[in-house]
Amino acid sequence: MTHLSPPDAAALDEVKAELDFVAAAMGFEPNSMKIMAHRPNILRGFLALMGAVIGPDAVLEPSLRQMVAHIASSAAGCRYCQAHTAHGANHAGVSLEKIEALWSYADSPLFTEAERAALSLAQAGGSVPNQTEAAHFDAVKAHYSYAEIVEITAVIAAFGFLNRWNDTLATALEESPLAFAQASLGESGWTVGKHQ
Repeated sequence: MTHLSPPDAAALDEVKAELDFVAAAMGFEPNSMKIMAHRPNILRGFLALMGAVIGPDAVLEPSLRQMVAHIASSAAGCRYCQAHTAHGANHAGVSLEKIEALWSYADSPLFTEAERAALSLAQAGGSVPNQTEAAHFDAVKAHYSYAEIVEITAVIAAFGFLNRWNDTLATALEESPLAFAQASLGESGWTVGKHQ
């Protein structure tokens, strides 16, 4: 059960435009963002950062960004973000088979060498303590430009914020990503945990 609930309707009205924007992109209003509405400028600042990382000027394919976010969130252990990023990967066109195999990316024939390099960096970067080494960057440099590597790193870092935010608050998982995660991640050991 969440430790903080979203603010009242009047406070949410103050950030209606921001929440409508997020809902249009995700298909629902995430509870994490509604809780941020207790401090509207934190919500606005976070959305500005995310807009720079995954917005229209982004250089990576949305499918890769979602897979990177999922692996980083899995390494961090955030069940809320794992559900969101698997759901987001599906919406970005990643097959269910590939989503189910994400944590096996290193050995699965479903992933390219370029994807494996990015996902390995995401796993190392999402771990605590951080496990990145020069070899991770040698691998991604073989496949990605510096701008793409900066964006991969920005996705890992932005989801690091969300992982800490949602795990600290035990943010309640919304119906759509919850149903998707239960159907597609359950066999790999995913459970809703404290995000009920």
